[in-house]
Amino acid sequence: MTGLAVLAGLMIVLGLAGIVLPVLPGPLLIVGGVAVWAIPRGDSVGWWVLGIAVAVTVLGQVAKYLLPGRRLKASGVPTRTLLAGLVLGVVGFFVVPVVGLFLGFVLGVWLAELVRLPDSATAWRSAREALAAVGWSILIELAAGMLATAVWIGGLVVG
Repeated sequence: MTGLAVLAGLMIVLGLAGIVLPVLPGPLLIVGGVAVWAIPRGDSVGWWVLGIAVAVTVLGQVAKYLLPGRRLKASGVPTRTLLAGLVLGVVGFFVVPVVGLFLGFVLGVWLAELVRLPDSATAWRSAREALAAVGWSILIELAAGMLATAVWIGGLVVG
């Protein structure tokens, strides 16, 4: 294995970790890692692997917003609830590093729903819907990242 392949592998592993722990730009690192391996090769295998990895990543990014968003619309969770979660998530990230993002998001969504809905139990049910949608979004992005990684591994094996 060449030095570029090792560097590419490290970037891809960091990218996969960045999807689960949203501190690093996961999909960008994965595509960057594949590009680090593919571009210097300059052959058809490298270009095909890079093209497929980019296509899978782009499709994953589109799906991560479309599919959970449709579920949220059906459950009646408004966009302002998600924005409140996002704002408190960012604040939480700086107050409690790494896990604060998740904790702040949960708190923000729940508080926004508590203001909007009549009681805390109803607000919590609605907040759970929003959290489930975020979970699906992460799973979709992780699946796309793993598929792009599998394409890169296939490229390593082929050539």
